[in-house]
Amino acid sequence: MNKNNNILNKIYKMFWVFFIGCIIGYIMEVSLHLIQTHSFQTRQGLIYGPFAPVYGLGMLSFYLILPKIKHLYNIFFISALLGGITEYLCSYFQERFFGTISWDYSNLFMNINGRTSIMYCVLWGILGIVFIKIVYPYLERMFDRIKINLVTKAVTIFAVLFMIFNISISSMAAKRQYERRKKIAAENQIDVFLDKYYPDEFMNKVFSNKIEK
Repeated sequence: MNKNNNILNKIYKMFWVFFIGCIIGYIMEVSLHLIQTHSFQTRQGLIYGPFAPVYGLGMLSFYLILPKIKHLYNIFFISALLGGITEYLCSYFQERFFGTISWDYSNLFMNINGRTSIMYCVLWGILGIVFIKIVYPYLERMFDRIKINLVTKAVTIFAVLFMIFNISISSMAAKRQYERRKKIAAENQIDVFLDKYYPDEFMNKVFSNKIEK
């Protein structure tokens, strides 16, 4: 029983780290764009809510790997590697399955297929140090203070179901938009539903920073 509880507790923490990372990433992206252009642009990666999943995945990888590493320079280089790999894979799969990308670093020095670059890897490395020195201790204190009871279980289950729905509908709507660009007609009721409730105008407004490939 204790072993099962430990596993569930680990999954519980992993989910909330991902969830919080998605929100922090969204805030960072919007703030950076606001500073650079003096204009607001939504930078969400899912249809519903202020979530940037690439940052959620990056923060989750930090949470699982970085606490086991000693010395700041090792943390920096491993964080840079983890962040670069996460960025590259997210960009690759987004283009592969949806025909779009959300960032293009082709004009930056030492970029890798425009999906990541040495500069952004350095930034990921810095974020890794910030995470291990500031964010990780705070998260652990937060998890220690929050007791897992009926309320926290209910909130977590609701949040998990919401994110599953959000990721699923976002992926389906993005895939259907890609099919519309390819002039592929609706083949079933799901396609008809997606065409009606998630048309191009809606998708382009939500994902205003995406670039068609």
